[in-house]
Amino acid sequence: MNKEYVIEQEVPHMTAKATVEVSVVIPIYNEEQTVPLLHEALHAALDDHSCTWEVIFVDDGSRDGSLDALEALAADDPEHTRVVALRRNFGQTAAISAGIDYSTGEIIVLMDGDMQNDPADIPMLLDKLNEGYDVVSGWRINRQDTFITRTLPSRIANGLISRVTGVHLHDYGCSLKAYRREVLRGFRLYGEMHRFIPAYAGYVGAKIVEVPVRHHPRKHGKTNYGLERTVKVILDLFTVKFLSGFSNKPIYLFGTPGIMFMGLGSVGLFYLLLRKLIFLGGIADSPIFLISVMLFLMGFQSILMGLIAEMVARTYHESQSKPIYNVRYVVRGDQE
Repeated sequence: MNKEYVIEQEVPHMTAKATVEVSVVIPIYNEEQTVPLLHEALHAALDDHSCTWEVIFVDDGSRDGSLDALEALAADDPEHTRVVALRRNFGQTAAISAGIDYSTGEIIVLMDGDMQNDPADIPMLLDKLNEGYDVVSGWRINRQDTFITRTLPSRIANGLISRVTGVHLHDYGCSLKAYRREVLRGFRLYGEMHRFIPAYAGYVGAKIVEVPVRHHPRKHGKTNYGLERTVKVILDLFTVKFLSGFSNKPIYLFGTPGIMFMGLGSVGLFYLLLRKLIFLGGIADSPIFLISVMLFLMGFQSILMGLIAEMVARTYHESQSKPIYNVRYVVRGDQE
């Protein structure tokens, strides 16, 4: 295949002028057999819809022939298909962020590349946006995944995220979502933060709705996620809550428990002093009390250090415009 592509070096960071109405962003990792079927399904779903569209495939360091397959699609369909090739596997969040940065549509649709999301549902999401919503989130009512390792942890995580963020969705983990571009401006994505995009949008006043979507069993390849992802989601949830509720007033987070712990310590010391004066007991003879206090403080300090480290990382990235991914080249399909 003759690779005479248009290479883009500068990262647009969502500042490019809109050339289409809808951009479909799809991260790809080892989906060689799936991408031709996905591309065909996208055309079937969007060609008859009254909108101009593009699809941004982001190859996240695939080790099979996914990138070659994507390049072939871009060459055959330069009008609709672009490929962003990352230098290595940076993770789904970074791949989504890259796709958003290189997209040009005023509406951005996110979906997985394994064909478990159905492209035929995209027009329904777009029609729902036209009713005045800013975010339309898919809800996999009949989820076709293993219950113990995928569905059950997801349900627990969805309930926890909804309670902590105040943005109530049944299915945060469903990648099929549609956004107006303006609600995605103003924040950068790290870690596993892509699933929290609706929560960030809710914080800026976006109007959010959830709609049932189809979910199919995986036909090719294997899933790249397991139970270990739940731990990452829970840790990222601490970050989301901190950044949304306390980033502008961290003294509320640090000061309130600090005063509470100081008060408890003062009460404990006062009790030990009274016991010394009245019963002549020793002040340092309460190992259970001391051990409990030390363990609690160590745990609390550990969480705080993690949050502070998160803020330092964000300052490092954003103050110096450090990207969280590194693009090898971009394929537009049209040759010079």
